[in-house]
Amino acid sequence: MIEYKSVSLANQVFERIEYNILSGEYAIGEIISEKRLAAELGVSRTPIREALSRLLEERLVADSPSGTVVLGITDKDVDDAYEVKRRIEVLATRWASQLIDGEGIRRLSDIIDQQEFYAQKNDTVKVRDLDTDFHDTIYEYCGSAVLQGILSPLHHKIMKFRNASLQSNEKRVPESIAEHRAILDALAEHEDTKVETLMLVHVEHAYKGVVRERESRKNRKTAAENENAAKKEEA
Repeated sequence: MIEYKSVSLANQVFERIEYNILSGEYAIGEIISEKRLAAELGVSRTPIREALSRLLEERLVADSPSGTVVLGITDKDVDDAYEVKRRIEVLATRWASQLIDGEGIRRLSDIIDQQEFYAQKNDTVKVRDLDTDFHDTIYEYCGSAVLQGILSPLHHKIMKFRNASLQSNEKRVPESIAEHRAILDALAEHEDTKVETLMLVHVEHAYKGVVRERESRKNRKTAAENENAAKKEEA
């Protein structure tokens, strides 16, 4: 059941369903009915209906003869997202270095401290969610509602793939946190050119991790299919 927050119930419902889709809890191709969602979230069908309408506009779900079906995010969507991040996240970070204040630096530092804490507990989901907070804070301080409006939802939408990358490579978690720390130091010194380079490296490393996990996933699928085929031949 959803706990009440300061935002409207409809927004809370939307955020929860969106999170469940983007995190992979609702799988691509899965049918999610209004009745099921209302029961799971402990709300009436009205905010569910509103949330599904917004998700339809974002093309995270689609109508089908069987009901609302999850579309989720494809590998091509992820490739496109990282291409956008390469081109404009570095710009947003550069602008943030010129505008960020002491409060922003403290917020980012606290996020990194929490990431290090949860990394020691091997909680990659929490590390990933804090990664989202880290990037969202930079977007907030870039001084551009346009860039923030593009980058924040984009970063949220690839959360499942970011988490899979962190889980599949034990070195990536400390590496990513160290990159965050270096970006923070450059932001604190307002070194716009340096922080732009650091963010580009960070984005490239994150993408390479996602691609490695994708190839590993495909290899596991192929191996399983070959094993099943071999069993059928033996039978």
